[in-house]
Amino acid sequence: MSDFLDRMKQTAKQDLKTIVLPEGEDPRTIEAAKKIIAEGLANIVILGDPAEIDVPGAQVINPKSPTAPKHEAYAQKFAELRAKKGVTIEQARAQIMDNTYYGTMMVKMGDADGLVSGACHSTADTLRPALQILKTAPGTKLVSAFMVMCTQTPDFGANGTVIFADCGLNIAPTSDELSEIAIASAHSWKTFMGEVEPKVALLSYSTMGSAGGDTAKKVQEAVAFCKEKAPEIAIDGDLQLDAAIVPKVAELKAPDSTVAGSANVLVFPDLAAGNIGYKLVQRFGRAEAYGPILQGIAKPVNDLSRGCTVPDIVNTVAITAVQAAAEKKAAKA
Repeated sequence: MSDFLDRMKQTAKQDLKTIVLPEGEDPRTIEAAKKIIAEGLANIVILGDPAEIDVPGAQVINPKSPTAPKHEAYAQKFAELRAKKGVTIEQARAQIMDNTYYGTMMVKMGDADGLVSGACHSTADTLRPALQILKTAPGTKLVSAFMVMCTQTPDFGANGTVIFADCGLNIAPTSDELSEIAIASAHSWKTFMGEVEPKVALLSYSTMGSAGGDTAKKVQEAVAFCKEKAPEIAIDGDLQLDAAIVPKVAELKAPDSTVAGSANVLVFPDLAAGNIGYKLVQRFGRAEAYGPILQGIAKPVNDLSRGCTVPDIVNTVAITAVQAAAEKKAAKA
């Protein structure tokens, strides 16, 4: 099986980042924080009532307290960011008492490197402050979600590891949005699998225009957009799945493609295909599935499932820490 998770943890340990966990009221958060600190994966800030949280080595902050660190500075900045929406300083002060807003503002102001939430909040509750405060990454118009799939078939991807996108957010992306997902996924591949160059296949029921229909046309348009926006990335399509990952099929169906037969990033035409696809591989193929991991936000924020386990939180924090290290490195470049 893939060593993906071990590599993420080792990378996180080499350059400790500060990750905020806003859900201090959830017992899973507390147990995960203890494990993260014990493993040396990240510096941890837990948001909640210090009287009820006992995690040695973690910083505990109660955003609902008017004496919370930088509460006024965060409120002033939030009011500034949302001034065009009519947010007053009084409204901003009240909003910053929300754990997720306070935590996201910590990331915005450089007091933390990333945030992981969602154990007891909806995706919207995690994404809303991220988009209001952090906004999308430079050069990016769309936030999307991908899965890292670690399969038991080493012939595929990088020793069996493949990225699937979008598996969690965009229901029916346009051709332009699909190109944004593809390019962001290529960059995410470089973040996690830097020793292997991304090869991005935009999937369809058609290979290189072999079939008609609106979906195939949308995917073909998305490939054209990709090649305009990011000509340096190996991206091709439309490709059927077998043509994307099986060399013998690629030789027959797309002999001139530099991606076909060796794709390691698979971009699905819509959320239904992506979500069903990853779950089929996870359940029938017994693959390890990590995510959904968010991409396209200016700084790392990740959303947990409300059914998440303690190991899920630990793993997501490690992945978020790696994203944070990559984001800081890119900012310095």
